[in-house]
Amino acid sequence: MDQARSAISNLFGGEPLSYTRFSLARQVDGDTSHVEMKLAADEEENVDSNVGGNPAGVRKPRRCNGICYSAIAVALFFLIGFMIGYLGYCKRDLPKAVCEAVPGIEATLMPEDAETSEIEIPGTTHLFFGDLKKLLAQKVNNGEFTNVIRKLNEDTYIPREAGSEKEESLALFIERKFIDFNLNRVWRDEHYVKTQVKSSTTPNSVAIVDGNGTTVSQVENPEGYVAYSRTGTVTGRLVHANFGTKTDFESIPVAGSLVIVRAGKITFAEKVANAESANATGVLIYMDNADYTIPEAQLSIFGHAHLGTGDPYTPGFPSFNHTQFPPSQSSGLPNIPVQTIARSTAEELFDIMEQECPPVWKAHTTCKRQSLHDKNVKLAVNNVLKETKILNIFGVIKGFEDPDHYVILGAQRDAWGPGAAKSSVGTALLLELARILSDMVLKDGFKPSRSIVFASWSAGEFGAVGATEWLEGYLSTLHLKAFTYINLDKAVLGTNSFKIAASPLLYSLIEKTMQDVNHPLTGLSLYQDSNWVSKVEQLSFDNAAYPFLAYSGIPVVSFCFCAEKDYPYLGTTQDTYNTLIKRIPQLGKMASAAMEVAGQLVIRLTLDLELNLDYERYNDKILSFIKDMNQFRRDIKDMGLSLQWLYSARGDFFRATSRLKTELNNVEKANKFIMKEMNDRIMKVEYHFLSPYVSPKDSPFRHIFWGSGSHTLSALLENLKLRQKKRDAFNETLLRNQLALATWTIQGAANALVQNIWDIDNEF
Repeated sequence: MDQARSAISNLFGGEPLSYTRFSLARQVDGDTSHVEMKLAADEEENVDSNVGGNPAGVRKPRRCNGICYSAIAVALFFLIGFMIGYLGYCKRDLPKAVCEAVPGIEATLMPEDAETSEIEIPGTTHLFFGDLKKLLAQKVNNGEFTNVIRKLNEDTYIPREAGSEKEESLALFIERKFIDFNLNRVWRDEHYVKTQVKSSTTPNSVAIVDGNGTTVSQVENPEGYVAYSRTGTVTGRLVHANFGTKTDFESIPVAGSLVIVRAGKITFAEKVANAESANATGVLIYMDNADYTIPEAQLSIFGHAHLGTGDPYTPGFPSFNHTQFPPSQSSGLPNIPVQTIARSTAEELFDIMEQECPPVWKAHTTCKRQSLHDKNVKLAVNNVLKETKILNIFGVIKGFEDPDHYVILGAQRDAWGPGAAKSSVGTALLLELARILSDMVLKDGFKPSRSIVFASWSAGEFGAVGATEWLEGYLSTLHLKAFTYINLDKAVLGTNSFKIAASPLLYSLIEKTMQDVNHPLTGLSLYQDSNWVSKVEQLSFDNAAYPFLAYSGIPVVSFCFCAEKDYPYLGTTQDTYNTLIKRIPQLGKMASAAMEVAGQLVIRLTLDLELNLDYERYNDKILSFIKDMNQFRRDIKDMGLSLQWLYSARGDFFRATSRLKTELNNVEKANKFIMKEMNDRIMKVEYHFLSPYVSPKDSPFRHIFWGSGSHTLSALLENLKLRQKKRDAFNETLLRNQLALATWTIQGAANALVQNIWDIDNEF
């Protein structure tokens, strides 16, 4: 500072008769500095002209004029501003060692990376996305995925049905591994849920009986079963209903009959619900040889029939111990019995049936339409409910800037049978990603802004029970904290294609990731189709990501390296490691690619202060819905209704997203407080598409785009179609409510983005 005063003095050709003294003191919040400035007298004043006076020959000091003072003040304030800015920048963004380095080191502007461009001071350990991408690829290639998945399929851990001793042993093994990886914190939560299992005393059975009900042949006592089936015995003629879709039942009369359907296309629960709606009395499900080319004709299958997720006997409530619940059960439970059967059993039943299946079904040649008039089928289901304790295991890498917000990577741990493809693949990916990402943080300088949570779920086989119970336990807060869920279940089931199911908020991020990751066998980028968004699959009830999106309003992504046909051994006793490696010899390479996809998504979502969610994508979804609605303008007008308010809500949402984008482009993105506020607004987008007009207990999947129930946009369109095709089934009162509530849900999402009520344009 003495040098500064001297330089200023020399500049104006005088002695340093005037000086400025200032000090910088760190404020309590650590983000700003307090400046204290004291100005000395410009010169010594003559205190008493009568005492001493000015000695002869002593020259009076020169005074600066006004211009001189102004120039000094400008120079001093410029110097002060520079020092405050420099120290504030160091304290906020750079390591202490850099701030204390010798002055004079110039900042170097780094070349612009594909994802970020920042100023780096030599000596820092800051890593850019390009560095982290290469580091991830190196560690993934050297990963031990094959060893881990082989370990998970040792006899110690299989079979591992939810709540069993071996499944709990695996949970504790994962907990120990998380601790070994030096995650910031590892914890678990317990839930007490009701699962349905086979009776240990009375087996389920399928038999052929004659017209008098006398048993002709006891066809099978199946090893597999369908959890949450209605128990009881039903007898009737047998009718084939293809895959059991709604369209199939529209053209096949099945009232009062048992139906037999092929596995595939939709979930078991949807098949049963469709059959029940068509007044069938029971359902048999088998794997047709045309869909599943497997040699084991006697192979049994497991599944569940709950049209929903979570514990169906505590709908909307978390199954924590000692929690009191009202006596209730999920409306998604079936009211008819359902049972899986082996292919050999189905072929034996076809022997007492007539009429070949239509060629358009593309079923196996043994397929027949309906049983002979003097032959019926008898189905007995004797499953029992069981109180089961399950454990979810968690670990976290805490973020450096915003630890309260987090991305979640999750995988199902349990399985009926060995579960190599069903649960071991996802669990092995989860463990390897936890090890690699923790290693990058501890040893390589990766500093995620936000936290990374790793979750191992139990009771996934029964309908994402562990994940859903956790979501129900923290319903009021999770959507404010978790901004993305990445599902690792069944991520490798083949080598031919790469399939995605995701929230539109993640489309842009997924596209960038596909461009960066190459297929391990072809060497080509996963991004091969510019129209890939139109091929994004819709999440099913059996996907653990579904409740995160449709129940909690959290953006999700689930992906899979798949074959052209479904993997045939899921939910069977042949889902072993040996079977998996035989069908996918390149399993290790495919798993490495899956880890790169998931790892890059995590890095992109946590590296920068700005949250990379593409909130503008929902404009396309809303516009697509309005185009569908416009096909029914005449019907809507005939009912005395108008779409004007829907158009207005869509316009408000578009303007709100455009305004948010403009604000993001103009803010200082290095300011973590401003970015936190902006990120909070972005995180609200998905959540506010949950309809506020239905109960989470009665209609848990409230998302108007991806949920289930009369409040959804798809249900509104289906109701309108009935007016044209089946007028007697059309419900006009329901439609009026659907249109109003859909409009105001979209309007509410727009208002939430605007944030301040005085900025909302509510002119209709």
